[in-house]
Amino acid sequence: MKQIEQLYVNDTGMAFFWREQERVISGKVQLVFKETGFYFTIDELDRFLTLIADACRRNHACESCAMKNKCHKFLLKTPVKQIDLAVSMHELEGIKDLVEGALFKAQLHDYLFGLGRN
Repeated sequence: MKQIEQLYVNDTGMAFFWREQERVISGKVQLVFKETGFYFTIDELDRFLTLIADACRRNHACESCAMKNKCHKFLLKTPVKQIDLAVSMHELEGIKDLVEGALFKAQLHDYLFGLGRN
């Protein structure tokens, strides 16, 4: 029996819904990257995307650097107030893609199996 319903995967990590018996638990998304896992609601995942966009704006100084996004690490805030992540710009781009992909697939799943059903 399959225990997860995969939403999105990239080189940084993966996002999925958990399954309980034959039912997909679509209220929360499990987001896993590096050695870290978060179990976010869709609203928290959306908030995380906003925090990632803020971090991208604050830390865009790598454009003129020879190391280009590979050396500097900074703290990325998460929707969990007590937890920040130390990431490079390269890692941030991967996390951003992962969260955007997970949100898109989660919202599509909600539409197809929820609001969009006749």
